[in-house]
Amino acid sequence: MPHVSQRVLRIAQSKGQKNRLRDDSVSAASDETARLQPTLEQQLGILTRQNQKLEQLNACFEAALEHMGRGLSMFDADQRLVMCNKAYVDIYVLPASLARPGTPLIDIMRYHTLRLSGEEISKDIATEWVRDHLSRLQQAGHREEVQCFPDGRVIRVTYEPLADGGWVDIQEDITAQRRSDEKIEWLAHHDTLTEISNRFHFRKRLEHQFETYDPRQGFALLWLDLDRFKEINDRLGHIVGDGLLKSVAARLRGSMRAGDVVGRLGGDEFAILQVGVDRDDLADNLARRILQTIRRPHEVHGHRLHIDASIGIALAPQHGQDPEQLFACADMALYQAKSQGRGIHTIYAPGAVSEAATPNPLRAELLEALDRDELVLHYQPIVDLKEGRVSSFEALMRWKHPSRGMIPPSEFIPIAEETRLIVRMGTWALRQACIDANDWPDDTKVAVNLSAIQLESGDIYEIVTEVLAETGLPAERLQLEITETVLMRDHARTQEVLRKLDELGVLISLDDFGTCFASLNYLRSFPFKKLKIDRSFVRDIPEQHDCVAIVKSVADLARELNMRSVAEGVETAASLAAVRAAGYSEAQGFYFSPPVRASGIKRAIKQCALRMAALDTTVAGSKATATRDIQSK
Repeated sequence: MPHVSQRVLRIAQSKGQKNRLRDDSVSAASDETARLQPTLEQQLGILTRQNQKLEQLNACFEAALEHMGRGLSMFDADQRLVMCNKAYVDIYVLPASLARPGTPLIDIMRYHTLRLSGEEISKDIATEWVRDHLSRLQQAGHREEVQCFPDGRVIRVTYEPLADGGWVDIQEDITAQRRSDEKIEWLAHHDTLTEISNRFHFRKRLEHQFETYDPRQGFALLWLDLDRFKEINDRLGHIVGDGLLKSVAARLRGSMRAGDVVGRLGGDEFAILQVGVDRDDLADNLARRILQTIRRPHEVHGHRLHIDASIGIALAPQHGQDPEQLFACADMALYQAKSQGRGIHTIYAPGAVSEAATPNPLRAELLEALDRDELVLHYQPIVDLKEGRVSSFEALMRWKHPSRGMIPPSEFIPIAEETRLIVRMGTWALRQACIDANDWPDDTKVAVNLSAIQLESGDIYEIVTEVLAETGLPAERLQLEITETVLMRDHARTQEVLRKLDELGVLISLDDFGTCFASLNYLRSFPFKKLKIDRSFVRDIPEQHDCVAIVKSVADLARELNMRSVAEGVETAASLAAVRAAGYSEAQGFYFSPPVRASGIKRAIKQCALRMAALDTTVAGSKATATRDIQSK
């Protein structure tokens, strides 16, 4: 029995332990549930807040989508509308029924076509367009097109494919941009007053004509100048003068055939490019017709005006192989027409220009001078007065005539400008100067003069960039010098060209300052970095006391405007001492060196250094003498 009792006791103890374990487990589970309960509530709170933020983001996205300046739509792989914004609806003027999700693209396209053209297209045509659209989009991965609406709007549409076979397209109204671009393009090619081709565009057309014409059928250049236009302009004012120019331009435009070009070269000068001319009489007939139409009375602002014109004609290819030669020959023919009484036209004939029409025999010879390599460049040093060394050389053109010897520029440059050969000669001088400068010390610049005609030719910026690229000369080593008279011609265009050259790194210098009547406003509106006072003021320093005041005032003005100042015409030690005392940055003149050939550059540099050293020695000696005199007293 005892053994039974012990076994029963053990069983009872075992059951008690099991019950306690079960109770402990239940209690633990209850405790765990109680512990986890706050965590679940927290998670629900987090999810709720995340949903709220997501709803806010969706609301912001929808607001941004509806108010964005461009149209946006999305289509699925079945070409059905997924969503679109208000700008999309407005651009295509869609009714609400076609802006709902699920709308087929075909329905939208058919409605848009009907609204614009008034004609309904079939479903087959619309389906073919959609099929072609999808094919091109899949091949390119991106597609862009410009849609021009009958109401004048221009819409650029960009398509981007989606991975599921659908796509997103964005519509941008570029009407204002397109009109602005067209306006800029128009201004680049047209004279704003007369609305015909400007000088730049006319020259481009002439260059293109030389490149593409049929040698068996040439063309003609007619250069027209109104007779006594200045008298009308001065007597009745610029408004009437401008009106007369517009009237003449309109009549010239009305006299042209398809393919012919009429342009305004500037002032009262016009030019006509007559294509398909294989006989002189064709150009002759056009000139007669033009003169007749110009002579008819012009009604301008209540005035009945009568005016005539003179025309010079040159034919290609017999009179010129490039625009410069043809312009030169047309100009010579125009000069002859004016000398014979005006109101007539003349065709250029080599060797037939009378002495009366060409009083200077060099006029005809200059046409061949450049081709025969008779033009050369000489260089005059410009010395930095602070550093005592040559800072740059000014390129000066000379004509080495085969029988007359060296001809100074004062004799042939005016002829070159009259005949417009200065454009071609100036380009040659620029290129040659940059080539020569490459052999100089790296800190030595070269200065090249620009004429008004070169700036008015319309492509001087392109010529400079091309020459710098060809020669490898850094833009910072090139200086371009213009005179005050250049600023009087076409202020706005000149300012734009000089600004672009300045941004390129080229230094712009105002030459011969003080000889004209340019206002000081030009110094503020143009990007000048250097001011050169005319040699006449420096040369007269010893004799005229007022020149000293002028010379010093110009140096002070340049310093206040943060420009370097250059004194030209320094011929004596006294003049050099005066301009250095006045505060000039640089000096140029025969005291240092006359203009030399490129082969004499090194010798000129040494001579300038010796001249500066001699001046410093003299000044030092004078100061020492003055000091001794004071001490002895």
